Amino acid sequence: MVDNDCRAGVKRMSATEGDATAVDVLIVGAGPAGLFAAYYAGFRGLSVAVIDSLPEPGGQISAMYPEKQIFDIAGFPAVRGRELVERLLEQAASFDPVYLLGQRADRLERIPGKNERDSFVVTTSEDIAIQAKSVIITGGIGNFTPRPLSTAAAFHGAGLAYFVRRLDEYADRDVVIVGGGDSAFDWARALDPIARSVTVVHRRDIFRAHPGTVAAVQASAVEVITNAQIQHVVGDASIHAVEVVSDDGAVRSVPCQRIIAALGFTANLGPLLQWGIEIRNRRHIVVDSTMQTTMPGIFAAGDINDYPGKVRLIAVGFGEAATAVNNAAHYIDHEQPLFPGHSTDVAPVAVPV
Repeated sequence: MVDNDCRAGVKRMSATEGDATAVDVLIVGAGPAGLFAAYYAGFRGLSVAVIDSLPEPGGQISAMYPEKQIFDIAGFPAVRGRELVERLLEQAASFDPVYLLGQRADRLERIPGKNERDSFVVTTSEDIAIQAKSVIITGGIGNFTPRPLSTAAAFHGAGLAYFVRRLDEYADRDVVIVGGGDSAFDWARALDPIARSVTVVHRRDIFRAHPGTVAAVQASAVEVITNAQIQHVVGDASIHAVEVVSDDGAVRSVPCQRIIAALGFTANLGPLLQWGIEIRNRRHIVVDSTMQTTMPGIFAAGDINDYPGKVRLIAVGFGEAATAVNNAAHYIDHEQPLFPGHSTDVAPVAVPV
């Protein structure tokens, strides 16, 4: 079953047992590279399905920093993560890709074909089978799980969050951020003018965050408590305060209604490790200059792939996505040219207004 989503014409396939679909290209990963690949595959006249284990498209951007400004996207002096995802969805929508969200790409079966052009069947964690003539993996860092803040675990969803999805949810609140990395200090800087108070608690006095961001936070109204940890959360159905214990044993109470645990995350490629493609250090998929993996017909683009000189930027991922799609189109049909011409010379199927 396919349901229409209100977001930029997103069409979701629901997990009904026995569902199956056939497409030209299956994209594994709905982050920026995957969404651009969905557009470009449509531009090449290919039908597309997109799988992602997260419940919303956008990958790490939607999960980790939808409200943050991104400064290295061509054509945007600055763009919020959420807006970038919405623009990418809008761009792809004219070609009607189908999204299978909240599902892993679990099993891969290779179907022998003529002229050395195999096709593939990928079965999701919800037992939906997708038959594809080619697969493009744009899974970023794979499945990622935030490192838990055990002392506040009982308040997950009731004041404790691991990612900030909307800044306005923290307006006029006392916020405690735990961590010393970029995410912790980025959120502190963003929430300072919005929240009633912001306190950063870090177990050391050395930070992993960018020095410029640390200096800006330390010069603001944000209080930074170092060599300390949250010992106890005070509250019942909601959070009222946290007790912070310093390395010297001193304990102080800090007013708090919201806790952001920015402690990093663990990531792995999960079932992709069993697909029979070369993966370096169980983390990055090895590709050649066409973005093809060691299995013909399967390509990879974005942060997940690896080759000499690789630079992991969203901007680079966009170019890799186009390269992967063009080579996938040629793999599917050798009569198709590798380069289809410039978009200015070809009228698109539809242009969103």
